[in-house]
Amino acid sequence: MRKPKVDMGVFKERRDRLKELAPGCAFLLSSAEELHWMPYRQDSNFYYLTGFDEPGSIALIRPGMDPEYVLFVQPKDPAMEIWDGYRYGQQGVVSEFGADKGILYSEFDKEAVEMLIDVDKLYFSLGNNAEMDRKVYALLDKTMRARGRTGKTRLPIHDPNDILGEMRVIKSLYEQDCMRESCRLSAQAHIEAMKFTKPGVTERQVLGVLMHRFFQENALREGYHSIVASGANACTLHYRFNDDTCKDGDVLLIDAGAEKNYYTADITRTFPINGKFSGPQKEIYDAVLKAQKEVISALKVGMAYFDMQKVAVKSLTESLVSLGLLRGDVNELIETHKYRKYYPHNIGHFLGMDVHDVGLYAKANEGRPLEAGMAFTVEPGLYVPVDDTEAPEEFRGIGVRIEDDILLTASGPEIMTKDVPKERDEVEAICNS
Repeated sequence: MRKPKVDMGVFKERRDRLKELAPGCAFLLSSAEELHWMPYRQDSNFYYLTGFDEPGSIALIRPGMDPEYVLFVQPKDPAMEIWDGYRYGQQGVVSEFGADKGILYSEFDKEAVEMLIDVDKLYFSLGNNAEMDRKVYALLDKTMRARGRTGKTRLPIHDPNDILGEMRVIKSLYEQDCMRESCRLSAQAHIEAMKFTKPGVTERQVLGVLMHRFFQENALREGYHSIVASGANACTLHYRFNDDTCKDGDVLLIDAGAEKNYYTADITRTFPINGKFSGPQKEIYDAVLKAQKEVISALKVGMAYFDMQKVAVKSLTESLVSLGLLRGDVNELIETHKYRKYYPHNIGHFLGMDVHDVGLYAKANEGRPLEAGMAFTVEPGLYVPVDDTEAPEEFRGIGVRIEDDILLTASGPEIMTKDVPKERDEVEAICNS
């Protein structure tokens, strides 16, 4: 029997929390669809509660009921396992993953009905899998008929992220350790890429250095599609081609992070391809670094999430005026959103199992207060389009973003990605090492 590589107690603790958060309810979670010949990645909510990463599976969790945790899985099949790999089967999910019961996936339509008769509310994510949606609609019809003359109406469906999203916002000690490890190995990959880069190499060759380091450190995969953008390409926020040649005198922006234990890092660094920032590049870089430091210095428990953006916008707008990229009163430029020409995005996002992790950013139409255990990015940037005739010529085509991953603690922010330098002289020293 193949053994799971993660302590199953982590997932049981999460399921046990649902007894307090959602008594009388059921969670129906479908595994991610499998794209043949592509690496498989389990649905985050499914994995969060089960630790089980086989495709073609369904988890039914009924907090406080018996059976409480049921996995519908593919059968043991030696012929299929030759092609697609090991399967745990009905017995394996009980003995190795702590399921109360393992049932064949093909029996779901029949077996699940009885398990939902006494449930008050069903948490299921519609719209991710058309086949699964049809199964659930049919299941609700069967369940309503099976309830007979009990007076209970059709079982209502709610988004699992109403519960699981908020659970996932606050990282446990286990999750914090996982994220620190992803950040550590991602930081080392960025350093290797800085050392490797020189005029004449391609963006794709730099990407290869990142991937080599990721997997040398036993990462599961990229946390997201990496961005390796040289020159004016750095002004495209989600640049995806990664096929240009790195030119002398340009900067290279890398936005990349590795995923390990189903938790991802998300780091951006911008550095000179020839090892030395030019004067205009220094000015843009220093403005972005200044804004990021001011945001991180302001972080504390209780701060409203959206106040991070306010700090960044004020700092960047002041710098844009100082550099001559904007003209006018700083407060008026902020009020009229003129800064968005050069800083069009937000300051960051929640981070965890997904690079843009789940969780509400606002409650009661206000930015939610930051709490200890939250993980998020801080990533200000300035991007001057190469064809911006209103900008001083020396700044055109320069794009700079600096992004770190923050774990907020009771005593303040922990920069989990601190291992990859961002001070200008340190960055230049690595590029020339």
